Amino acid sequence: MSLPVLVVLVVFGIALSVAAVHFTGGTRTAMLAGADQALSRFAEDFPDEVAAKVQLTADARTAFLDIGHGRIGIVHSVGDCFLTRIVTAADVSVSNSDETNTILMRLADFTWKGGSFRFASAGDAQALLNALGAHQSNSTAEAA
Repeated sequence: MSLPVLVVLVVFGIALSVAAVHFTGGTRTAMLAGADQALSRFAEDFPDEVAAKVQLTADARTAFLDIGHGRIGIVHSVGDCFLTRIVTAADVSVSNSDETNTILMRLADFTWKGGSFRFASAGDAQALLNALGAHQSNSTAEAA
């Protein structure tokens, strides 16, 4: 078999594989339907934890659950699945972003470094900052 024919077959095979993954839902991003779904997904991994309050991000990809004692539960979409974490103020670095109602969160966890989270209201962003210890030097007192 000639080299050009082999290259065409390989490229076509890879393109076909990528298309098959895409059309079968492999590139779909999971979304949280609401606080109830976030609570039930979190309870699958942490059945003994009870959340007092749930705050969803504006894009419905992440939920922050206040589980008391200075701890926050996180449900975050990765691809078509969700990851869950429990963090404390010592585990994260939080600060405001230049964008409205947005906070930046960096985790000490090497498996997920955090990200930028935009909320529907400044009150939701501020509540998360308060729960994670807005007194930290890299945090500010007001989510804008």
